[in-house]
Amino acid sequence: MAITFFAEGVKLPEIKKRETCEWIKKVAGIYEKKCGDIAYIFCSDEKILEVNKKYLKHDYYTDIITFDYTEKNRINGDIFISIDTVKSNANEFKVSYEEELHRIIIHGILHLCGINDKGPGEREIMTQKENEALALLNNKTIHS
Repeated sequence: MAITFFAEGVKLPEIKKRETCEWIKKVAGIYEKKCGDIAYIFCSDEKILEVNKKYLKHDYYTDIITFDYTEKNRINGDIFISIDTVKSNANEFKVSYEEELHRIIIHGILHLCGINDKGPGEREIMTQKENEALALLNNKTIHS
């Protein structure tokens, strides 16, 4: 069981892997989930568009696509993140690239924990859960 980070066609973001993995596990634990195999694949806008078209039949760019292979309370998944869109979102929302990257990283985990963001009112709940998770990381209240 591992959380892994890959880059496809882009430079791997500089993330503190141990701290990030501990944070991910802590957030999953809040939702009574354990981390199984989770792969982050950082890529370009063009790659995420290709994945979106091929697997989801969606013809648009996005910041994240989460493939959920969760079994019972053990979350597993492949999470594609477009670095290009993370950078443009950071500019648009006037936050640091690092903060937006962490928001998207945890967004995928929240999806694996069962939180959705497509239905009425769900986007606001997702944003609240992202903010709560980011507060855990920023306050460094992570204990192993």
